[in-house]
Amino acid sequence: MLSAGLPQGAVPRLERPGPLRDRVYEALLELITTRALRPGQHLVESELAGHLGVSRQPVREALQRLNTEGWVDLRPAQGAFVHEPTEEEADQLLTVRTLLEAEAARLAAANASTAGIAALEELCEEGERAVAAEDVDAAVACNAGFHRKVMELAGNAVLAELAAQVDRRVRWYYTPIARQRGRQSWIEHRRLIAAITERDEQTATRLMREHTEHTRRSYHARGES
Repeated sequence: MLSAGLPQGAVPRLERPGPLRDRVYEALLELITTRALRPGQHLVESELAGHLGVSRQPVREALQRLNTEGWVDLRPAQGAFVHEPTEEEADQLLTVRTLLEAEAARLAAANASTAGIAALEELCEEGERAVAAEDVDAAVACNAGFHRKVMELAGNAVLAELAAQVDRRVRWYYTPIARQRGRQSWIEHRRLIAAITERDEQTATRLMREHTEHTRRSYHARGES
């Protein structure tokens, strides 16, 4: 086990073709998003480089980019650390997400095709299986996939672009509460699918707003028990 906290074999060595710094950036961002690299964790360049099978230079460049984007904190004389989001940061992001996704649900109810609705059903089934198997990583991935599909069915490219900008941070915040939300999240997804199928724009909007608000409140209450 590396002191960076990553089990050997968790991430494949990167292929050389293509801009290596971009591939390293994507690999590190995925590890942060899924919390394989935890908030507050010290990121040691040499260990990350060894784990990814690259030199330290692309790792250094990736960390600088991640710092600019707010995923990593570079502290003088201390090094790099995974950013620890504040409650205010999370609240602002999840509030914006509610606005975007409520509108996406309304548009999906107006525009979704039969094939699109079937795709939502399939994603919902996958998510339910992941929850039943207590596979948190799969449940988080299915949840993200479901919301991306709703956004796609909305048919608004500008809305989709804005949603994509917050998607990874939403996954970051959702991961620690995925088990807590569990089956209830997918019950809410089922209700949303029904509203979209019935072309009920008002109900779809309300259900998505309630659904994303439940996630926001669950995040803030995650330490209570």
